[in-house]
Amino acid sequence: MKKVNVSIQELESMKKYPKTIYKLGDLSLLQRPKVSIVGTRRPSIYTRQITYELANALSKRGVCIVSGAAMGVDAIAHQGAGVANTIAVMANSLDIRYPAVNRAMIKEIEAHGLTLSQFEPTFKATPWSFVLRNELVVALGEFLIVTEADEDSGSIRSVEYAQQMKKDIFVLPHNIGESRGTNRLLKEGLAKPIYDIEEFASQFGQAVDDTMPKDDFFYFCQTSPTLDAAISSFGDRVYEAELEGIISINNGIIRLN
Repeated sequence: MKKVNVSIQELESMKKYPKTIYKLGDLSLLQRPKVSIVGTRRPSIYTRQITYELANALSKRGVCIVSGAAMGVDAIAHQGAGVANTIAVMANSLDIRYPAVNRAMIKEIEAHGLTLSQFEPTFKATPWSFVLRNELVVALGEFLIVTEADEDSGSIRSVEYAQQMKKDIFVLPHNIGESRGTNRLLKEGLAKPIYDIEEFASQFGQAVDDTMPKDDFFYFCQTSPTLDAAISSFGDRVYEAELEGIISINNGIIRLN
């Protein structure tokens, strides 16, 4: 467990920048596009399935999924992204793997993804530390997705943080009487619905093989740049990628294969 010595620009949107952040894992994930996914600890079968598929679709486009390692939606979001494509923000210190039911998953994220905490060693989670954890989860993401939530839940508190940070909020459509918190957000025009997973995820580019390196060249090509712009930024790397079958060049436009 080490302190993070680099400045994390996204955290400047928090009410108070954390004095200290501890980390276990790969700090390079902080440089990726990031989306926060949160929700109830007792999701419906529908929510479980769509949360997993949504996290998976985003991760295939190089997006890192941020959540809080809790039971339910959090754990499913981490699993859908894959442990190497996720950031888990903890409400306790990193020498404690909590909740116990997610201990194995948290250990895998430590080894292949990234875990973060604001709390010093031996600190056990408290009601107020979950609140701080939620704010950090929201701050790290480009926007917030709440896949299921009741009224007055921790997830709705996360929505309040997103509103304060002026971040877009997305939710899944639910039946009347279900997920009352997110349905209220839709009713009041405070959130946007996700109707099509692939269409939603495509804003980050196209899905690619998990083995492809997620580096600056990858993210540049996800924007479908012109050949001239790519050569100006990356030189011979462009032609090497074409020979390797990583990209295609059609009518002067680059696309990932």
